[in-house]
Amino acid sequence: MEKLIIGSRGSKLALKYAEIAKKAFLKELDIEIEIKKITTEGDLILDRRTSEIGGKGEFIKNIEKELISKNIDIAVHSLKDVPSIKTKGLKMECFLKRNDPQEVLINKENLTLDKIKKNSVIGTSSLRREFQLKHLRPDLKFKLIRGNIDTRIKKLDEDKYDSIILAKAGLVSLSIENRISEVFECKKIVPPAGQGTIVLQSRDDDDKINSILSKINHFETSIEAKVERKILSVLEGDCNTAAGIYANIKGKNVNIIAELFSDNGDKKFTYKDECKIEEALKIAEKAGNDLKKQFEMAK
Repeated sequence: MEKLIIGSRGSKLALKYAEIAKKAFLKELDIEIEIKKITTEGDLILDRRTSEIGGKGEFIKNIEKELISKNIDIAVHSLKDVPSIKTKGLKMECFLKRNDPQEVLINKENLTLDKIKKNSVIGTSSLRREFQLKHLRPDLKFKLIRGNIDTRIKKLDEDKYDSIILAKAGLVSLSIENRISEVFECKKIVPPAGQGTIVLQSRDDDDKINSILSKINHFETSIEAKVERKILSVLEGDCNTAAGIYANIKGKNVNIIAELFSDNGDKKFTYKDECKIEEALKIAEKAGNDLKKQFEMAK
């Protein structure tokens, strides 16, 4: 192998994540590494919810095509953008050490959620975030916002929204955490499955690359990621599914908190548990089934 090509979305944050992946590879390989920018449908259509343009897969589909066609050797994704259904011929078994998974509120007045004005307009493209905030502040109004972090903050600064809610990891990676007005603990605003996690995708049959990826993989993060995605897959989750899912390793145990909302967001169903690491995937399946049962019974 003369050169390794990493495929990534072209946003500032995605390229930052690709650089992190590149550094991880350079610890294992003395080789030239190129980062190839790939435009995705999710980056091009910004006036509709992700669910209306084909779902989360629109952020990774074009990158996966390049990987299958062998135009790139590795794909770098933000795990929360990856659908729970596996793409044939590709694997995701390498997870880099997780960044902070918490959600944050941003506004120009630097106010916390309980202090922002009644009927404030919150920018989000996520039904999960909308429903979670409505349960805390029923008076709030919500308006669709799409685009990368810089675009969203610019719209906030232009007074198109009173506040926006984003993932803390992205702001920290771009060194703009000074914009944060409030950080929400994961038990208060449960993040989406995989938030804060970078996953590296490869071809099933690329033994050389897969051998290197096994050395780069961060064990604790991989367990948390697999538990969260197991729950999502049991829920048959896509970007229409308003679900917060968070697994956190503490010593030899995994703490799990998951919540699912009714279609209109009025009802919230919750599952919490703690188990040994080796039991975690079994408990994840139980969590998903329990939430589905709660959801069906409430209909």
